[in-house]
Amino acid sequence: MIQPRRVQQRFVFSCILLTALSLIAVPAKAEWYVAGQVGHSFADSLRNVTTTGPFSGIELQDFDMKNSLAYGGKVGVYPFHGSLGFELDVFHSTPHVKQLGISPGIHLGVTNIGANMLLRYPGATFQPYLGIGPGILVARLGRSVETESDTQVSIGFNFLTGIRAFVTPSVAMFTEYKYTDAKFGFDDAFGSFGGFDSTYRAHQLSVGVSYHF
Repeated sequence: MIQPRRVQQRFVFSCILLTALSLIAVPAKAEWYVAGQVGHSFADSLRNVTTTGPFSGIELQDFDMKNSLAYGGKVGVYPFHGSLGFELDVFHSTPHVKQLGISPGIHLGVTNIGANMLLRYPGATFQPYLGIGPGILVARLGRSVETESDTQVSIGFNFLTGIRAFVTPSVAMFTEYKYTDAKFGFDDAFGSFGGFDSTYRAHQLSVGVSYHF
């Protein structure tokens, strides 16, 4: 029997694949861009932490997380030089878990691969925009006193808003806010004792440079 989580992951992967293919099958004179970005991730605590495996169903306290540097890149297109656009956005952060029990903390890395649909005001100099779309989040939990190293892949939801300012006809500076919501399930985090499910939410502020051609 196929697990619901796997079905969801396949669905989101399909959405991202279709977005990637749509980036290829666009008019030759479309407006393309590539961008790099860096900023700060403000992660909420891991909430709704519940054990899985042999001792499933036990509710644990929230896992406080640290703020961290965040960085990544984008590739996108506005097919008709208008308001509607599509982009692939890859963003990485390290919202490590703060002190947990006798452990000084647990290393956690999160890579967010998003497929966003964008709406912008196509101004000549300033372009405010909004974006929304699914994402695949790859989370890597480090080994600690309480946990074993574990990697999980889950689906998520991304919302973003920002403003782009062109300094030349092809080069723009932008600043952006992004909100991410996802479920993390580390089924092997506690070794033979099982793992845990949790809710992950993060707010990210970034600045970047994009090149349009």
